Amino acid sequence: MKVYIAGKITGNEDYRAEFDLRQMILESEGHTVLNPARLPLGLEHHEYMHICRSMIDVAEAVSFLPNWKESVGARMEYDYAVEEEKHIWMDICA
Repeated sequence: MKVYIAGKITGNEDYRAEFDLRQMILESEGHTVLNPARLPLGLEHHEYMHICRSMIDVAEAVSFLPNWKESVGARMEYDYAVEEEKHIWMDICA
């Protein structure tokens, strides 16, 4: 299954490690992972969100990290994923 990872990036010093760990776990389960933490630095928030919505469009499911509610962007992604009827995975991995 194609799975997008959502969680707090802005203001989270450990975001790459958290997203990469989730990616590793999901890939070990056979999923194709769309990881927004690997996008290039230097874009505006609205530009990241445009790209992330496109990634969610491609995904079949969205895996939310435990800190997702602390992120304006991840909350927007949740609303979009629900609107687009994606599978929502909450805390499926440690």
